[in-house]
Amino acid sequence: MALTPGTKLGAYEIVSALGAGGMGEVYRARDTKLGRDVALKVLPAAFAQDPERMARFRREAQMLASLNHPNIGSIYGFEDSPGAHALVMELVEGPNLADRIKNGAIPADEALPIAKQIAEGLEYAHDRGIVHRDLKPANINLAGNDAVKILDFGLAKALEGDPASVDVSSSPTISRMATQAGIILGTAAYMAPEQAKGKSVDRRADIWSFGCVLYEMLTGKMAFSGETVTDTLAAVIRAEPEWSALPAATPARIRELLQRCLKKDPKQRLQAIGDARIAIEDSVSGAAPDSSSSTALPIPQISIPGWRRALPWGVAGVAIAALLTTLTIFWGSTRS
Repeated sequence: MALTPGTKLGAYEIVSALGAGGMGEVYRARDTKLGRDVALKVLPAAFAQDPERMARFRREAQMLASLNHPNIGSIYGFEDSPGAHALVMELVEGPNLADRIKNGAIPADEALPIAKQIAEGLEYAHDRGIVHRDLKPANINLAGNDAVKILDFGLAKALEGDPASVDVSSSPTISRMATQAGIILGTAAYMAPEQAKGKSVDRRADIWSFGCVLYEMLTGKMAFSGETVTDTLAAVIRAEPEWSALPAATPARIRELLQRCLKKDPKQRLQAIGDARIAIEDSVSGAAPDSSSSTALPIPQISIPGWRRALPWGVAGVAIAALLTTLTIFWGSTRS
């Protein structure tokens, strides 16, 4: 149900609507006890009426509330009110990254610091066993000086099994799409291939999504797209990004990073988002590649023993000596 300004949910008074999607409606609200503004994500009614899902969601929300990082939007609590259930979250002011990209590609010197902050937030959560599963520009807010806040962290997992009554066409977020393999969650254009196939996912799915976001920042266009959700999923599974769309000035290290993030096979993909952070830091600082880092692909140096290097010269010397001996014998025989 839509809430109007002035409506109260417990200690929270609705100020205005902020948006809506497959995961629920989001409102700006005033915490009347603490005197601060917060964001309320009101869960879909059909979801809230399922006691088992609600119990699981509360458990997930408690785990997500433990995340405390400057690049991750905080979860403050959970509000149960008659007729409505909502997550209480940090209100992050400022445009999201999707709005920024609408103005065109972001120059590398601006995009890479943003990407570094995204990687830092993901790294913090991954180290604690939490995967975002729905990373996309619309879930990344930019506050003052392009300070990054990743929103809706882990909510895709918490809302897994969301009712089919949600209209997918009204939101880019796919809340439920049944397949023989399982449930597809997330946003089609940013899904890892294994996620698009309905398979279970781990942190490598976030690494894929990170690659999609970085590619889009640098080019101003999605890495994978199509006229329909089905077309987009097909592109994710089978197509390659238009690598030629990357600006000519894109550092070689960043091109390599993107290619490794967007490997179809998760076993061949970059395995840790911390390696992406290191690659970005090195690219920004201009540091030489570190051969000990998994982000570098050094050319193997083959050490050749000294005796093997001298061997060709030795063989040549023997051949010359044999030739001289033969000539000496020949000339000696002709004179006699």
